[in-house]
Amino acid sequence: MAASGTDLSKQAKAGTSFPKETYLQWYEQMQLMRKFEDKAGQLYGQQKIKGFCHLYIGQEACVAGQVSALEKGDKYITAYRDHAHPLALGTSPNAVMAELFAKATGCSKGKGGSMHMFDKEVGFMGGHGIVGGQVPMGAGIAFAEKYNKTGKLCICSMGDGAVRQGALHEAFNMAMLWKLPVIFVIENNGYAMGTSVQRTSNVHDLYKIGLSYDMPSEPVNGMRVEDVHEAVARAAERARAGEGPTLLEFKTYRYKGHSMSDPAKYRTKEELEDYRHRDAIEGVRHTILTNNMATEADLEAIDERIKAQVAESVEFAENSPYPTPDELYKDVYVQNDYPYIHD
Repeated sequence: MAASGTDLSKQAKAGTSFPKETYLQWYEQMQLMRKFEDKAGQLYGQQKIKGFCHLYIGQEACVAGQVSALEKGDKYITAYRDHAHPLALGTSPNAVMAELFAKATGCSKGKGGSMHMFDKEVGFMGGHGIVGGQVPMGAGIAFAEKYNKTGKLCICSMGDGAVRQGALHEAFNMAMLWKLPVIFVIENNGYAMGTSVQRTSNVHDLYKIGLSYDMPSEPVNGMRVEDVHEAVARAAERARAGEGPTLLEFKTYRYKGHSMSDPAKYRTKEELEDYRHRDAIEGVRHTILTNNMATEADLEAIDERIKAQVAESVEFAENSPYPTPDELYKDVYVQNDYPYIHD
């Protein structure tokens, strides 16, 4: 992939306030997300993965910057473009790939598939298929953290299309009224399901929606992981201090269509290529090499390790069993012996 020397040089100069370990963590996390989803796209084309499949390719900095800025025990919730979140949080790629294959060894026991990944152990409270449905749920999770005095917060991600949902406004109002420890994130890739923000919203700078609730709100360059980390860290400090929610609008871009069935004819090849020149992974790679944090050989070794991880996840998924029929009646209620599930 070609990269703009001017863009990357600016990133390298602006982004050296973080230690080497952070940059290497970002590089490895984002490469895992990218290579995993590249493979998922191939497998979908081979019909080994069925149903819906929404890829995150191009938006990796949005997740990597969140994870590095927050603490263990914080909660994450998002919509159905949800493969990258558990991978960054430490869920085994085997479990994520097995879920895509609808296998019993998946992180949702093969019952959720691409759109409904969950991993409570790493604080991932799921991908949710109802557009905007996760927004009041994110506020509710934050309410629980405040009620239980855990000192933790919830970060709730949504796409730009979700801001048209009425539930968002109800959640914003209650979150501000009760000063809930929640960070609302709009991952604005410009097109929602395929229609530009300019054609669907009178407000083009979506972060301004939060201002009507007196919610601290700001735009963030979602193609720079450093900017994401810093914005989330500021919002987290406010939340933990009891000062309530923040709305962040990550200006980002997905390289693929809305889903695997979307040819993305609503945008130009020139626009896509322009954003590829700003690629977050290439930016981090350039910063690492420019500042002698690692060598080309070191990064190639990381790439090879990730390639092996992804290959192992595919083999694991293919060799795993499907859920048995009795799984239909499990995990419906928390109470194992709840009556009336079936006769």
